[in-house]
Amino acid sequence: MSEHETSPGQLLHLVFGGELRDLDGIEFRDLGNLDIVGIYPNYAEALVAWKAAAQKSVDNAAVRYFIVHMHRLLEPEGSGTKVRA
Repeated sequence: MSEHETSPGQLLHLVFGGELRDLDGIEFRDLGNLDIVGIYPNYAEALVAWKAAAQKSVDNAAVRYFIVHMHRLLEPEGSGTKVRA
């Protein structure tokens, strides 16, 4: 397995958030001001980070945090191909 492939046990997740333009959508007010919390090796660790970030922003109803399943983007099911740099 090359250094650019994900190992079977490594399911990367990105946690990020920011202030939304509209509470009914997912368009951010300022892309330059997104809070990139981090990348985590599994969903459980990402969820802990997501909860902590969301709790810090509880006073601003327009701020939302998300968990992106990066492993699904790197190796989509059924595509038969892996993303490499």
